[in-house]
Amino acid sequence: MSTKMLQFTRLDQQAPDKRPAGERRGDFGEISRPFLPDQAAGQSSRCEQCGIPYCQIHCPVANNIPDWLLLVAQGRMEEAWAASSATNAFPEICGRICPQDRLCEGNCVLEQSRHGTVTIGAIEKHITEHAFAQGWIKPPIPRHERPQSVGIVGGGPAGLAAADRLRRRGYKVTVYDRHDRIGGLLVYGIPGFKLDKAVVERRVRLLAEAGVTFRTRITIGGSGLAFAELRARHDAVLIATGVYQARDLTVPGAGLAGVHAALDYLVASNRKGLGDAVPAFDDGSLDARGKDVVVIGGGDTAMDCVRTAIRQDARTVTCLYRRDRANMPGSQREVAHAEEEGVRFEWMAAPEAVLGGDAATGVRARRMHLGVADSSGRQTPVPIEGSGFTLAADMVIKALGFDPEDMPGLFGQPALKVTRGGTLALDGPSQATSLDGVFAAGDIVRGASLVVWAIRDGQDAATAIDAYIQGKARAAAE
Repeated sequence: MSTKMLQFTRLDQQAPDKRPAGERRGDFGEISRPFLPDQAAGQSSRCEQCGIPYCQIHCPVANNIPDWLLLVAQGRMEEAWAASSATNAFPEICGRICPQDRLCEGNCVLEQSRHGTVTIGAIEKHITEHAFAQGWIKPPIPRHERPQSVGIVGGGPAGLAAADRLRRRGYKVTVYDRHDRIGGLLVYGIPGFKLDKAVVERRVRLLAEAGVTFRTRITIGGSGLAFAELRARHDAVLIATGVYQARDLTVPGAGLAGVHAALDYLVASNRKGLGDAVPAFDDGSLDARGKDVVVIGGGDTAMDCVRTAIRQDARTVTCLYRRDRANMPGSQREVAHAEEEGVRFEWMAAPEAVLGGDAATGVRARRMHLGVADSSGRQTPVPIEGSGFTLAADMVIKALGFDPEDMPGLFGQPALKVTRGGTLALDGPSQATSLDGVFAAGDIVRGASLVVWAIRDGQDAATAIDAYIQGKARAAAE
């Protein structure tokens, strides 16, 4: 076991072994094999222990990465686990699904100096799985119980992270979710080859053992539980619903049979994998088997769709994206996995129409070039005249991103302020909304984003809720 760091001059970068592409195309199991202890220690010892840790700076939850790399290299695994979990409620999840190539690993000094980044994500996963195996991870049972309670709307990563931190502080916590399982997109949106559902279920079980109450199949507002009643039940409420309203495809033929929203497709696949009855999958509508599939979009959701279609034994799978590879919003690592598994990419191409009579038979597209930058700083795709081409497609999946639902309308709360984009407006950094005692976290605040940002927001919201409740208690006592 190494006790010295800066071993990058002696040890090359080594990522965990991946199962062969031909093998992993046939199932939804996770694609990477776990590190062995010696591998994890060796790769950890490559860290430079930088005076300015750019990996930590670019981590949304500010993980103490150099510290736990040193501890792993020295074989001090229980301390490594303590350091890892101090800043992140769910390191085993982030180690699997974070786009490390865009965050910590992409900013590693070794990566910038062409020595190859430290494999931070794989080591984070290794630390947590080792901790689970050793029995070090216990339910977050508080030392002291508080009389106050918090209601959390949404059982996804932001809501669960807040539930973990609030329960540790002794609050009674109830999580309300409209689905029949807790986990949100971790369960229904992200495919099993990226995140095994047992990993999420294990964490939810720990929270339940700690005393967190989970109420599933509960909608808030409308014919469900009134938002006013929710506020009356609890001393504070956290809205962590995520954003699920799919952006539409605005071309002729977008309404044909065979054109589906990405989330509808992924939820059907995940439910089928969980053993649920899924009529839209069983009748073939949301099953890609034997079909020519075109996925429109270039984000991580698009990568989830193309890789799911491959595993469903589609005839062909093509990703159509209007910018080039360097400008796509999704993880380059995911693109590489998709290419290995047989996905075809049509870069710099945008759809003009979905072809067909009653049902889709193809997508007409044309080539693009990148013009001047828009207000976001990204170059705007511009069509190239006379560059049209057609792709065969009897299944077209729209992976164009997500917008927030009308939360004030859904909850019957017109005083709940939103931004111009429809996300919930916050009062500065406090995570507080315009309603007293109501807070918000995750995608419903920042728009569709990464799971790690949702975890960060949930943890921050727990701190803000604690300050709010204790402030009221002090004021009442004076």
